[in-house]
Amino acid sequence: MSQPVADATDIVTLPAQPVQTPRHRWWILGVIGLAQLMVVLDATIVNIALPSAQQDLGFSDGNRQWVVTAYALAFGSLLLLGGRIADLFGRKNTFLVGLVGFAGTSALGGAATSFGMLVGARAGQGLFGALLAPAALSLLTTTFTEAKERAKAFAVFGAVAGAGAAIGLLLGGVLTEYLDWRWTLYVNLFFAVIAFIGGAMLLTRGVRDKGSKLDIPGTILVSAGLFCVVYGFSNAESHSWGSVQTWGLLLAGVVLLGAFGWWQTRSAHPLLPLRVLFDRNRGASFVAILISGAGMFGVFLFLTYYMQQSLGYTPVKTGAAFMPMVAALMLTTALAANVLIPRIGPKPVVPLGMGLAAAGLAWMTGLNLTSGYAAHVMPPLIVLGLGLGLVMAPAMSLATSGVAAEDAGVASATVNTMQQIGGSIGTALLTTLSTGAATDYLAGKNPKDPAVLAQSALESYSAAYWWSGAFFVAGLVISGLLYRRGVPRQDENAAPVVHM
Repeated sequence: MSQPVADATDIVTLPAQPVQTPRHRWWILGVIGLAQLMVVLDATIVNIALPSAQQDLGFSDGNRQWVVTAYALAFGSLLLLGGRIADLFGRKNTFLVGLVGFAGTSALGGAATSFGMLVGARAGQGLFGALLAPAALSLLTTTFTEAKERAKAFAVFGAVAGAGAAIGLLLGGVLTEYLDWRWTLYVNLFFAVIAFIGGAMLLTRGVRDKGSKLDIPGTILVSAGLFCVVYGFSNAESHSWGSVQTWGLLLAGVVLLGAFGWWQTRSAHPLLPLRVLFDRNRGASFVAILISGAGMFGVFLFLTYYMQQSLGYTPVKTGAAFMPMVAALMLTTALAANVLIPRIGPKPVVPLGMGLAAAGLAWMTGLNLTSGYAAHVMPPLIVLGLGLGLVMAPAMSLATSGVAAEDAGVASATVNTMQQIGGSIGTALLTTLSTGAATDYLAGKNPKDPAVLAQSALESYSAAYWWSGAFFVAGLVISGLLYRRGVPRQDENAAPVVHM
């Protein structure tokens, strides 16, 4: 399962003069890995707890998406800026501030007494995560300067990031079932305290990049544009597509994002140099990551509710139920990266993955109140996982390969931004469409009848699966058209970019 990729604008910049390798570098790796795990698992740990949180705080089905979206939107839209801040104010300082802020907003979310307080805390987590993640990767890069040790360190770091989603699903289930849903947020305090103490003791203050500047106009334009798009899609659930509060916000979002693109061609220190997007394989990969993020995040949300509310699974059982999908994803990720892409290239592999994911989602539309796990739930989950692995491994590799050294960090950050924003837009849009399907089903029926309500929930989940499948069908067509034929050429002078 692909997970957040941190930005580091100087990811390949090594000191010109020999430097002393930090004596406690492997302890530093542990500190950085712990902080990364905290950020990564927070993308999934709350999903399992969401039904319990909704029951406790009493928010609506239409609003529940914001608990997921607020984190992803803040994280994705501010990640590019976070890398610049780490350069400007120092990596150690940024890392420690990010840890404190993430812990504080996690505690605020755990103590939430209202829906607004919870969503605000989740947005705060995303904001401080956007500081923490780039600083962590920059610190890792400057700590391990010897080639073989760097390879080992990044392998460990990548494994932590890759396992974070699975750990989040299981840990979220255990904490929710045996303690309380609030502990899915409180648990971050333990991670943060240990990482902060270790970071304060072991990390050294590096030289700041005096030439780095913050692109404040670019940050405002892209953040406001993305917010308008996501909020516009979510508003369609309560205000209809014809309302100015829906189409007006969507239009404003498109205009703001267009202005952001224009500004990036004028800014002396752009957040996202547009040359990064113009390579054909790289552009296709960014689109593939955006689409798969939109489909994948929505599935986690709706399938969690289906298993807990329709099938009566416990939170722990729900978390465990996702594990075959994670295993299938890891299998095809390794297959695609090590066998398929080096031999046949991305053009047949990514469209095949998109098609498998769409097939798995279409299969899920047949799930009902009597579906058994082994016979009905697990098979389409495995098919979905197989497809996602074939999409994500090539897309993440090609999205960050062949870039110039000065663009290495921003390419990595753009991968993560595309996934998080795709997830935000997909979750908002799928929530609107699924809520509409439930409302249509209830028309003319008794809304107090438990059987009717149960079936309306199934209708809403089915609509979400169908539309998620449609995203992947669109991805199949787009990736089939955009990717070049053949095995990608390896540029030995290109920047080595970390991706997970």
